[in-house]
Amino acid sequence: MDNKVKSVKKTFDIINTVQALDGASLTTLSQQMGMPKSTAHNYLKSLEEAEYLVNDGGTYRVGIRFLEHGAYARNRMKIHEIAKPEIDKLAADTGELANLLVEEHGLGSYLHRARGDDAVQVEAHVGTRVYLHSTGLGKAILANLPAERRDEILDERGLPERTPQTTTNRYELLDELEEIRERGFAFDDEERLKGLRCVAAPIHSNSDRVIGAISISGPTNRLRGERYREELPNKLLEAMNVIELNITHS
Repeated sequence: MDNKVKSVKKTFDIINTVQALDGASLTTLSQQMGMPKSTAHNYLKSLEEAEYLVNDGGTYRVGIRFLEHGAYARNRMKIHEIAKPEIDKLAADTGELANLLVEEHGLGSYLHRARGDDAVQVEAHVGTRVYLHSTGLGKAILANLPAERRDEILDERGLPERTPQTTTNRYELLDELEEIRERGFAFDDEERLKGLRCVAAPIHSNSDRVIGAISISGPTNRLRGERYREELPNKLLEAMNVIELNITHS
């Protein structure tokens, strides 16, 4: 790897570190990155001048210019434009949190979230990336990917535990993915966040390639029994059908 490529990689490592720390001073960043203060200062000042970082009284933070790039990337994806009205409708009809997720680089990224009147506040937001195996959305995608691509993702990303309910055994996960394929939708029973359940369904393109997933999420005290196992899955499958039809004929 030549010096120019190393410099580009280091730039993004710094951005990711500043975000992970929710802001960092020059000293903190220098220590975290294991680089001299003078080098860290040069990177930080260059990123500030390019308007990708802001200096908040000596604490560097990620700037909102990244929002421009994120919004562009999201809006150029056909699935976002077509699925958004149905996600909003699911949230309004159920009162819960409705979501749209796509896979990129072996992780799931939220493209759209809509909150119903009773929706709970959770940590994820648009742009948040999650491990696929620990969410209903991600499992719905994994279950419908070609086996070779699915195995690549599991090999690269592993099966880290998010809660005691997360499936971390590969063979158990593969059995569950087979059930999801046959059933047509996935459940997430407190596997990413304790106290939260989710029902998710895949979205396919007109060439039958899985391009994302939609879900309804809510607290365990509301997502239970027939509502969790039948009512919400049926609503989700109806929305999935509408989205896929619109994708086919758009």
